[in-house]
Amino acid sequence: MSIAIFTLTSQLHNEEAVATATRLFLDSLDIDYTLRGNDYADYGSHDLDLIYVRTGGTEGLFRRLLPTLLQQGSRPFRLLTSGSSNSLAAAMEILSFLRQQGLQGEILHGTPAYISARIALLAKAEQAITSLRGQRLGVIGEPSDWLISSHVDPALVSRHLGIELVRLPIQEVIDEFQALTEHPLHADPLQPAVPSLTDELYSPSATSSEASPYLGGAKRIYTALRTIVERHALNGFTIRCFDLLSALHNTGCLALARLNAEGFIAGCEGDVPAMLSMAVARALTGVSGFQANPARIDPETGTLLFAHCTIPLNMVERYELDTHFESGIGVGIRGFMPSGPVTLFKLAPDLSRYFASEGELTTSQSEPGLCRTQQIIRLAEPEQARYFLTAPIGNHHIIIPSHCRQLIEETLRLLIPESSHQRL
Repeated sequence: MSIAIFTLTSQLHNEEAVATATRLFLDSLDIDYTLRGNDYADYGSHDLDLIYVRTGGTEGLFRRLLPTLLQQGSRPFRLLTSGSSNSLAAAMEILSFLRQQGLQGEILHGTPAYISARIALLAKAEQAITSLRGQRLGVIGEPSDWLISSHVDPALVSRHLGIELVRLPIQEVIDEFQALTEHPLHADPLQPAVPSLTDELYSPSATSSEASPYLGGAKRIYTALRTIVERHALNGFTIRCFDLLSALHNTGCLALARLNAEGFIAGCEGDVPAMLSMAVARALTGVSGFQANPARIDPETGTLLFAHCTIPLNMVERYELDTHFESGIGVGIRGFMPSGPVTLFKLAPDLSRYFASEGELTTSQSEPGLCRTQQIIRLAEPEQARYFLTAPIGNHHIIIPSHCRQLIEETLRLLIPESSHQRL
């Protein structure tokens, strides 16, 4: 992560005194940075660029510098200030001027601990935004018929998130699968192909007798999808997976569980908003998150039961293989994720709003009559459970194994300034 600090200094101030004050101030911050001084040649090329307004009387300097800065990058301006030499006053005048020009900015001021935390948050958000730009995410087959509120405009996604949606036919998966069945590439298509992942990651703690006959086909579906990802240079995809039940008499649950663990984004049911939410989650936390839907809600206690038949293998302590719940065929995942902090997240199809709420995963359970992976989550703010009953963004939500609501909010504020956080 690269953080660069550029400076603005009035010639009226004694440089030696200002340099001493600068060193003391920057040393008080708990950040790694490069001090660029008044050389703005590479402004806009770092994960985070800060302008340290060292003194008052710098407003005119900034106004003359602004056209050059806008040519080098149009990110929001971050004005770092100290409590001396009229630094804050000058930054306030500069920020007022920026807003008059229709430009965004922020003054970073406060205790060293506050400033350091704020800089770290902004740097993570900017780094995530950079990683999203240029991604290619596949939509394999049409969204499932029941996703009636989840239409996405690809142009909107490209404009705000920098992500290209690539439409692919489900028949391509079927053809690849059939080619593997006729001409197997190797004895074990699920042999780990990523050096950083261990064999243990792909070793279930149990496999039901009902699922065992389907395991070979589930592995071939993984290989077929991995081939398609590489062929089209995809960073991930969502697939109309229920079509595999009729076409291949199997499921993609195992394939998605592994592909997510290998660093791709792999979503179910052709749910594009869920896939985009997973892309944001991965950019921010390094984990795609668990795509699931609520099965039960207690609005009084803020306790929810989420379930689905696949979960990234790098999110669980152990897992079992069973059949897919709805169909009773194929291979589904019963994953047991560690108890602890989680964030529930979902981005709306039109990107106008999102939901982000923190809570605790209290139990991973295994109850008959539900999708195989089941999690009981208690929200930190129980009243937010009403969102699911009054203004939900579809049925699928993404469960991220950490508290990261503030980071999500900051990132989406930068990506989509007009979006709003759904809080009831």
